[in-house]
Amino acid sequence: MVNTDEGPDEATKAVSSSKLKGYDFYRSTLGSPRYVVAPMVDQSELAWRMLCRRYGAQLCYSPMFHANLFATDPKYRKDALQTCAADRPLIIQFCGNDAEQILEAALAAQDHCDAVDINLGCPQAIAKRGHYGSFLQEEWELLTEIVSTLNAKLSIPVTCKIRIFEDRDKTIRYAKMLEAAGCQLLTVHGRTREQKGPLTGVADWSYIKDVRQHIKIPMFANGNILSLEDVHRCLEATGVDGVMSAEGNLHNPAIFQGIAPPVWQMAKEYLELVELYPCPSSYIRGHLFKLFHHLMNISQNSELRETLATANQLKQFQTVVDKVQAKYEPYQRGDMTYEPEDMEVNLSAETGEDRLRLEPWLCQPYIRASPESHRQKIAEKERAAEDPNRAKRQYFDKEGNEISRKRMKKLRRRQRRPNKTEAQIQLRHERRLEYCTECANPQGSKCEFRLCRVCCKDRCYSTDCDCPGHGILIKSRRAKAKQFEEHSAQPASPTVEAKDPL
Repeated sequence: MVNTDEGPDEATKAVSSSKLKGYDFYRSTLGSPRYVVAPMVDQSELAWRMLCRRYGAQLCYSPMFHANLFATDPKYRKDALQTCAADRPLIIQFCGNDAEQILEAALAAQDHCDAVDINLGCPQAIAKRGHYGSFLQEEWELLTEIVSTLNAKLSIPVTCKIRIFEDRDKTIRYAKMLEAAGCQLLTVHGRTREQKGPLTGVADWSYIKDVRQHIKIPMFANGNILSLEDVHRCLEATGVDGVMSAEGNLHNPAIFQGIAPPVWQMAKEYLELVELYPCPSSYIRGHLFKLFHHLMNISQNSELRETLATANQLKQFQTVVDKVQAKYEPYQRGDMTYEPEDMEVNLSAETGEDRLRLEPWLCQPYIRASPESHRQKIAEKERAAEDPNRAKRQYFDKEGNEISRKRMKKLRRRQRRPNKTEAQIQLRHERRLEYCTECANPQGSKCEFRLCRVCCKDRCYSTDCDCPGHGILIKSRRAKAKQFEEHSAQPASPTVEAKDPL
């Protein structure tokens, strides 16, 4: 008799023994990459990855995918698994907090990539709500289970991306724990979980160097990478095998070639790739705003900025790129002499945009304001708010009438929707003025009885009816309840009653 319980163990052993690990995986499968494009939510999609590969990227990560949705939602999985034969080597990244759930997603992805990465570095509020990313970094038992499960049951290696702790020794123990669990390649971001947004600050490469000296698997470094010179400095300072770029790559997809091409050149090549590998318009808009960041912060380009903000079709994006090229290409060719334009005051004072390294139409990094300057700015705002003699900020409409800040924000939102006519806006406003026939509250726009939700619910209860517009289904639920009661009241079948023991 065959012992079937040994089957899964034998299969796991076969998978584990056949796949490459550690430096064998790094060299043979990945090709010893040094220049790596980071996983970026809604930003490292196929079209962008192909552009980066064209300009020197040797390894790309997918955007972060939610393991639960990837495993259970076929449409989400189909949209996420966008790749092609030339899109290799590729590592697909997942976030999640359940070993079996992440495994299910990874099994569905493993035939389309060279490794699966676990996101343990995301510091954003959404990661805190979803309990994933860097908000798992204290749960070592759970992380050991996740990494070891994937390492044992996948046909490809599992890798991890982490952030550092303030405690240097704890960071080293954290990395060694992941290595022992089965992680085959570790990416270390040299910032803590709290270093994000305006408090991002500078990544500490010394932590990465210390981790490198204590683990034996391949390592990538992440943080402070704004140019090719930074890549080489990081490699020398930390001893890692490769360097990962995120924000620096978004502002200059040619970062790994050490060149600064005109922004319209990168934008046009990207849009050509989008025609081959379509993606949502929000992705395109995000990339163009990153590429045009310095130009869009120029006061004279405010109209162009609004056009880009409302664009949602490929042709509209191409029009914006053409306008940028038409305005700045003569300066690039030397046909005209460029006179510096005015930066938006609130932006230049905050980030030092008035001291660009290169001309504003060339791809170059975005320099964040320091955390100290941000704290100083917040303190100044607090002091100004407490000043009883401060001048109150005023807002005015086109006719010069003073309006509230809330009203001004509505007007600005309306300006970003140029396709809506005044008649449409007025009709929408008039619909809002229709009131419930029973009280003074606004009526539901889809209510069959022209009532507000509260009155509609009372009507449905008293008259035993439904209102699909409000989603109130009193009659249907009562009918189901009655049907259930009748079914429960029926006597048991004779065949069931005959089952008395002899």
